[in-house]
Amino acid sequence: MDISISKVIWTLVFAFLSGIIIALTYIITHARGRYSQNFTHTLLMVPAVIAIIILFVGSNFARAFSLMGIFSIIRFRSAPGDPKDISYILFSAGAGLACGIGLWTYSILFTLIICGFMYVISIINFGDKKIYTKQLKIVIPEDLDYKGVFDDVLLKYTSSHELRRVKTTDLGTLYELVYIITMREDVNEKEFIDELRCRNGNLNITLSMKAEPDY
Repeated sequence: MDISISKVIWTLVFAFLSGIIIALTYIITHARGRYSQNFTHTLLMVPAVIAIIILFVGSNFARAFSLMGIFSIIRFRSAPGDPKDISYILFSAGAGLACGIGLWTYSILFTLIICGFMYVISIINFGDKKIYTKQLKIVIPEDLDYKGVFDDVLLKYTSSHELRRVKTTDLGTLYELVYIITMREDVNEKEFIDELRCRNGNLNITLSMKAEPDY
């Protein structure tokens, strides 16, 4: 198979251009700007890597099966992240595939359309939940019966609450109660915490903005 140097160069140029557009869209649309720099670098590299693989394999089935064997022994040990990150990886791979088979213009067009779509749904906050669950941790002394002691306060300030976990702390002298709650609209969180403090003897209370997984 004869591959010209100019074709390789143009394939890489369009692949990296697609990767830059995808990475910038990821940065702009990512929630609260919390993103991994390493992941953005991955989004830059994936289109070029996929494009070169497709370019070199071409229609040679023997090479294709060899590459499948190589990829089958690779183990990815990264921790699972945001499901949207997976879609960006597939997006980058699709752009690289288009570049690899020589559809450079379509690759850029495909990238721009999808990135524009992602930007629009980010601006309108599509699919945003209007009700957020939170995690409430309350430390109480060991001599306080925790069953129902906070129920009236929780009913006043939350639309739903559930006691998920009870554990001892500080060598068994204290208990930590973990609730999953849904706050009512327009409630004063400071007043809520102050009322809880009056019941638990002014010990530690933690209200997390987002409920953590219950392991």
